[in-house]
Amino acid sequence: MVTHQTVGESTTQLSAEDLAALRDNLYEQRVFRQEQLRQLAGPATSRAEDRLQRQAAAQVEVRIKLTASARMVLADVEAALARMREGSYGTCHLCRRPIDRQRLMIVPQARYCARCQQVKEAVP
Repeated sequence: MVTHQTVGESTTQLSAEDLAALRDNLYEQRVFRQEQLRQLAGPATSRAEDRLQRQAAAQVEVRIKLTASARMVLADVEAALARMREGSYGTCHLCRRPIDRQRLMIVPQARYCARCQQVKEAVP
């Protein structure tokens, strides 16, 4: 199926192919984040690396932040997959309007439409 769209034209309708591609993307992200968490949680691969980690507090801090970030993204991916199963995928959690197709293609785990995301980020 070929659809023609002009620049600036926005579509909110997700085709079955779109959903399949987004689901595949989310599954890939899930596997990547799970592997990242396994690697970050795993023991050092050598004594030299272990020694370097003890000596470099900054590396430990980065590792902690990477782990937290990976967990957060994995939770978002899992939530998006759950919304797909429940049939609520692609609907903004705040305004309940459809999330723009283009936004979902870029950020498949998006919970909010672009407008609500901006509002959410602006609130301290």
